[in-house]
Amino acid sequence: MLGRGGRWLQRAWGAASGPPQPAPRGAQLSFDGAVFRLKSGWELVRGLLVFRLCALPGLVRRAPTLLSVSRRLLGHRLWGSLLRASFYGQFVAGQTPPEVGVTVQRLRALGLRPLLAVPIEEDVGQDKEGEGWYEGNRGAVLGCVGLSAQGGPQPMMQLKVTALMSAWLCRTVSLQLEEPGGRSELSTDRLAAVMGGEEANFSGLSPAENRHLQASLLRLDGVTQRAVEAGVRVLVDAEYTYVNPALTLVTLALMGRWNRTQPWVWNTYQCYLQDCLARLGADAALAKRRGFCFGVKLVRGAYLEQERRLARERGYPDPLHPTWEATNHSYERCLDLLLELVARDGQRCQLIVASHNEASVSHTVRRMEELGIAKDGGAVCFGQLLGMCDHVSLALGQAGYAIYKSIPYGAVEDVLPYLVRRAQENQSVLQGTRKERDLLRQELWRRLQRRP
Repeated sequence: MLGRGGRWLQRAWGAASGPPQPAPRGAQLSFDGAVFRLKSGWELVRGLLVFRLCALPGLVRRAPTLLSVSRRLLGHRLWGSLLRASFYGQFVAGQTPPEVGVTVQRLRALGLRPLLAVPIEEDVGQDKEGEGWYEGNRGAVLGCVGLSAQGGPQPMMQLKVTALMSAWLCRTVSLQLEEPGGRSELSTDRLAAVMGGEEANFSGLSPAENRHLQASLLRLDGVTQRAVEAGVRVLVDAEYTYVNPALTLVTLALMGRWNRTQPWVWNTYQCYLQDCLARLGADAALAKRRGFCFGVKLVRGAYLEQERRLARERGYPDPLHPTWEATNHSYERCLDLLLELVARDGQRCQLIVASHNEASVSHTVRRMEELGIAKDGGAVCFGQLLGMCDHVSLALGQAGYAIYKSIPYGAVEDVLPYLVRRAQENQSVLQGTRKERDLLRQELWRRLQRRP
């Protein structure tokens, strides 16, 4: 998923509550909810209902049980209809290509762009036997490429590496990178060579792991080739710290193969990690040294509670910044570094500011003005989740900025487990929508009173 801003980190770290303040001297963007006049009455009512329910921690924690019980009691048809009218309708584009197309056209009419995502991923311990599951996912991801290509100017899509490559192997490769000589053997050049047809024969991996690595790299490379041919940029998601080194290695190898003239493949950097700025600088330097273009999705991070719990349970230092303010500072430093790189050459370095934090958005807009970066030139864009932070998204779209909404799609049965996992991982995101709820309520009350 995209970067989660402000309040959830603030609550998680116990900092003082309150809405984030826009950066001074920002562009004349208003996040006061006036753009909600563009929404239908039903969208206002549904959003208000869904956000009120999502603000209940107990409901989010018990969501899997409640969904299972309600399905048995209501029956599949009524259960599906109720979800489509509420949570599914709020956060999901639809199931079939025509339904996704309707959502895309509605977004485009509001000045927003789609960022489609197939809700498939895997964690360590969930690994599948054989290549069949990953090959099936390949077909689904290629379908996402086709749908994304129809989504309007400068189309993008999201990709989870663990949909096409075992999470256990990602963990194994990540551990190998920490070993002496690991990075010289498991280098971006070696992986790129395997993508080009060479046999995988890494000494730190078993024969079965080498075979799966080779099949996975060919899948990832094939998907990327199809995306480049269709003119779709591929944004590779970050996940947990124990698999991220492998994900970054694979992504940089793809960049080396496909980002020669423009950034088709983008990597994700999580600013709540203490080493984020250093890794970002190192990867940017690698891209310059090797002569490939550098695309970045910049997020705060989505796995705060899980990362902290793993650090406690396994006895290693907490990899995250200690406070909400420190994470905000990290995000701003990474953002400024990237904006300066974009200002120097917006063809070879591009950025999506994936944040729900109003201060970060205002800061980006101000720095874009100061550095002379065009609103809709493609070098810098913004991203938020479908159904959330619409007062910021719509304001950006109406002001002419390139703004994408991250959109999962698929059948109710397939997408709901994904949404539940995201909600449980990020309860504070959904609990922190008070301002959006207030703005929705104000607009609904204005219409009921028939005020101009």
